[in-house]
Amino acid sequence: MLDRDGFRPNVGIILLNQKNQVFWGKRIRTHSWQFPQGGIDRGETPEQAMMRELHEEVGLHPEHVCIVARTRDWLRYEVPDRYIRRDARGHYKGQKQIWFLLKLLGHDWDLNLRATDHPEFDAWRWNDYWVPLDAVVEFKRGVYETALTELSRFLPRHEPRNRFLRQGHRPHEPGEDPSGDHHPPGIALPPGASFEPDPGTNTDPHHGRNHGI
Repeated sequence: MLDRDGFRPNVGIILLNQKNQVFWGKRIRTHSWQFPQGGIDRGETPEQAMMRELHEEVGLHPEHVCIVARTRDWLRYEVPDRYIRRDARGHYKGQKQIWFLLKLLGHDWDLNLRATDHPEFDAWRWNDYWVPLDAVVEFKRGVYETALTELSRFLPRHEPRNRFLRQGHRPHEPGEDPSGDHHPPGIALPPGASFEPDPGTNTDPHHGRNHGI
């Protein structure tokens, strides 16, 4: 389902834990990290699509989250031709997205990357809100920055604003674990999940289908 300009309606999800860290997923069989996202099916509202994608990609149900905010308007990015299937070239241009900011009410063990037979991620971690953009595929970086900046005003007041880092992570705060590994000792990993110290920065030009690119 494309609009007249060749953009497919899509939703993006920024999922916060109790520390205002965000869910960061590694696309299956690649080194590309991103937020959950997916296409809006015909007849769905953006909120309905978001809840469906939340379950399909992360395994969560509506009772596990609350909606904090959403972007006011569509955010668009174009997909380079080399990422588009040949049969879609010429009429598919990219994605237009509504982004949602969610708060996790459940627990880490409620997350399940194998909720469907077609998983999108094979690893995940909690990351600082201002994710390093170098870990994001280049053509999505502008939308990520716009969405995170617009939705940051809904974070608690003590959360620092405008600390976007295009290379590396922010400086460590006093008393913070410099390893960046927020895996609580002894906690059982959910199915298919893992914690890694640093997201990879390489991307696979052949990953993803049109609805997820």
